[in-house]
Formats: sequence, structure tokens, C-alpha cells
Amino acid sequence: MEEKKEKPSTMAIRGRRKAIVMDPKSWMVFSETGESIIEDLDKYTIMRRTGLPARDLRVLDPTLFYPSSIMGREKSIVVNLEHIKAIITSNEVLIINSSSPFFILFLQDLQARVPRSNNIHKFTSVDNGMDGECESKKIMEEGSPLLQSRIDSMNIASKESFEDDTLIDVAETSDQKPLPFEFKALETCIESACACLEYENQRLEEEAYPALDELATQISTLNLEHVRHIKNRLVALSGRVQKVANQLENLLDDDNDMAEMYLTKKLDDCLVDQTSLKKGSNSNIAEDIDESDESNTFQYRFYESKPDVEELEMLLEAYFAQINGISQRMSSLSEYVDDTEDHINIMLDDKRNQLLQVTIIFSTTNVIMAAGIAVVGLFGMNVHIDLFDGQPRQFWATVGGTFSGCILLLIISIWWGKKRYILSESKQITNI
Repeated sequence: MEEKKEKPSTMAIRGRRKAIVMDPKSWMVFSETGESIIEDLDKYTIMRRTGLPARDLRVLDPTLFYPSSIMGREKSIVVNLEHIKAIITSNEVLIINSSSPFFILFLQDLQARVPRSNNIHKFTSVDNGMDGECESKKIMEEGSPLLQSRIDSMNIASKESFEDDTLIDVAETSDQKPLPFEFKALETCIESACACLEYENQRLEEEAYPALDELATQISTLNLEHVRHIKNRLVALSGRVQKVANQLENLLDDDNDMAEMYLTKKLDDCLVDQTSLKKGSNSNIAEDIDESDESNTFQYRFYESKPDVEELEMLLEAYFAQINGISQRMSSLSEYVDDTEDHINIMLDDKRNQLLQVTIIFSTTNVIMAAGIAVVGLFGMNVHIDLFDGQPRQFWATVGGTFSGCILLLIISIWWGKKRYILSESKQITNI
């Protein structure tokens, strides 16, 4: 008898699924002191550490596709922009490692913006185990001149931020209020996403304009296929740029969403409230609590009606203008593609009209030749007439008359076609 295979029980399947869900992921943790380490954290550890619900963590899952989004929560900010999937808190940034070259630039930007600590730690890449400097050199050898110049500028900026003590002293002694840590990290995320879109847009422009000009000069299957791929890339990139622009615009339109991103301010207000409650005496605790509740309610209503988000608003407006600039350049490229398509359609219509005119001329010629063939057929009949008894000159006169009549009919047909605008001289269109 055949042995029956035991099916796995429901509890075993649930345990296996639970083990898959509980499998930790590698996160790059960047603190406000400039230190960066790699930690293996599971979903529930992240939820306890950042105060985020499970549905917000699904936005950062690399295996799932979610549109670009920036969400402010009670204790953290969730950022999902292009190659950046990060969680920003008031004192650290948790980043999912990416293989994109712009991820290295993003870490360099973040390390340059955060004030240095006593011990400088270099970040490492999880994917290949190389440090940031070696990875940057590798990217410079394989990348384009635009990406190389970007890396050079970021290396210089990070070197100056770490070596020039006088600039740091001037920044610390200046009257301008420094940005909180979460805004520095958020600005770095948005700037890196804008740089990525700018780089891809410039590469697309460098490839698109020559290809379109070549297609306008010579219409071929290879050129048409090349332009088709370029147009597909343009549509995809336009959608990505529009998603980032829409997200920034939605944030700028909603002051309450921007107010949720003031993590440091909310933390300071919470500490101040706790300190004020502890300082109250036992005799007037109830009165103080009632008064503080009323004042907090009034402040909350005023904060809800008109929150002070000018600092974050100015930061977002700058990058919103940059995204709009990229979108306008892509719109210009899209218009150029449409103009080239119109030009090609006009050229094809012109060629089609020429072919139709040639067809008409050949059809008319065939009809006239059929008339001459009819004359030849009449003389080829076995019928005795007086013309056959004449001299040879009569034969040649008949042949010449038939031939001349056909040519005369052809000329009259062409003249009549041009007079009726059925046939017209076609001029090749070179410029639009």
C-alpha cells in the first residue's frame, strides 16, 4: 500500500507565516550626533520605536508599490520618495538600504547636514560591504559626468563640514535659528529625490533631442523604435515627477499636516507641560489643572486654526519650485515630441499624396494605351478594306496618327487634372 503523505496542519502554516512576518530587515540607523549603524529590526520593534501603525510600515515595503508620500505622524515622519524609504524621528533616521547610486549621495548629504560629533563614524553599505568613499569612487568610474560632478561636490561639502571649524563656530553663533533634526533629514530626503529626477530628466533630454532630429531627417523603422522607447520613458518619468509634485503641493495646502511634522517642538511642549504639572503645589493642584486645561484648549484651538508652519513651508516651497522646473522641462520635451510627430505625419501625408498622383497618372496612361490597343485590334481583324490596298505611307500615317492621338489625350488629361487641382506640384516640407 502506498504511504499517505501527512499534510501540514493549520497551526504549522500559521507558525510558518508568522516566522516570515517576524523576519527582521536590515535598517541603516542615522542618529542626530552623526553616527550611523546597521541594525536588524523586525516590524514590531519598529512600531514600538517609532509609534507607527502597521499600515504605515507597508508604505516602506520594497516589495510593494506605493506612490510617493510624506506622512507626518505623532512621533515620526514617514518618507517614501523614489529610492528613499525612511522613518524620521526627532533624534534619528531609519533608512531601508537601497542599491541606487543616489542612496550613497543621500547618506553623504545627511552626514554633511548633521553636526559632527566627537567620534566620526563612516557609514557602510549593506549590499556589498564597501564604505562610502570606495562606493563613490566606483560610481564615479561607472557613472556619467553629471553624477561624477554631483559626487565631487558632495565630497567637498562633507569634507568642509568636518574640517572647517571656523564655519561651524560662525553657524553656531549666528542669530538664525537652526533647523531641527527632523527638518534637516526631511530636506535631505526631498533634495535627493529631486536630484535623482533631475539627473534622469537630463539624461533623457540628452538622448531624446538628437533622436528626434534624426527621425525628422530620416524616417526609418530603427529611428521610430528608438523614439518609441524614449516616449515611454518620458511618460513614466513624468508620472513620477507629478506624484512628487502633487505630494508637496498637498502638504503646502494643509497646514495641519505640516504642523504634525514638528516633532521636536511637540516633544518640547510635552516636556514643558509635564514640568509645569510637577511644580504645582498640593493645595492648588486642581485649580492649576483646570486653568492649564483651559489654556491648553485655547492654545490648541488657536494652533488648529492657524498653526505656525512658516519654517517648513519655506523649505517645501523651494523644492516644490524645483520640481515644477523639472516638470516644465519635461513638458517642453513632450511638446517637442508631439511637434516631431506632427511633422512626420505631414511628411507621410505628402508622400501619400505624391503616390496618389503617380497612381492617377499611370491609370490615365493605361486608359489611353487601351484606346491605342483598340485601334490596333481593329486593324488586326480579318476584314478586307480599301486601306490595305494602299501604299506603305498609309500604314505609317495610321501608326503615327494613333501614337500622336494617344500622346495628345495624355497631355489633355494632365492639363485638365491640374486645372481641377486633382494633380498639383508637391513641395517637400523641410521645416515646420
